[in-house]
Amino acid sequence: MVETLNPTELAFEARCSYDGGDYLEAARLFKAAEQGYELEPDPCLAAEMANNCSVALLQAGEPQAALQALEGRDRAFESAGDLKHLGMTWGNRGMALEALKQFDLAFQAYHQAADLFKQIGENELYTTTMQSISALQLRTKRPLEAVASMQAGLDQVRKPGLRQRLLKRLLDLPSRLLNR
Repeated sequence: MVETLNPTELAFEARCSYDGGDYLEAARLFKAAEQGYELEPDPCLAAEMANNCSVALLQAGEPQAALQALEGRDRAFESAGDLKHLGMTWGNRGMALEALKQFDLAFQAYHQAADLFKQIGENELYTTTMQSISALQLRTKRPLEAVASMQAGLDQVRKPGLRQRLLKRLLDLPSRLLNR
């Protein structure tokens, strides 16, 4: 007898597979959960599972499949007014595009995510996204822009940790020296 799992159980199993490092199995289970939520229908949970599937596929080294997993999923979050998850979808799209070396499109996706996170006051997600932008700018040999992006991200941190305070001081040093 084969046991049929509901989408919630599939999502749990997917998270366990992901945590265990079996990213392809996690992606398969997240996709099954996505399809289950589509049948219920719960478009936002289906889109969230697509996001999770995309991240698992990225971890498995499948950026093209990760990008395809996100296709059209932003509409569910837009319709629901869920800007946080919409921003996460844009961020995941940026990661997939970056892995595919489509840097201009990756920048656009990351900036879309950052704008949404800043708009809704998700400072931690904004900072993380700005760090991704900064890393990509370094990767594409744009160091001055990378510093500015990193500073913009750190400026939104309300309670910076030790590492963030040190980084902020280092980034502030050139402007302090120039203002003398």
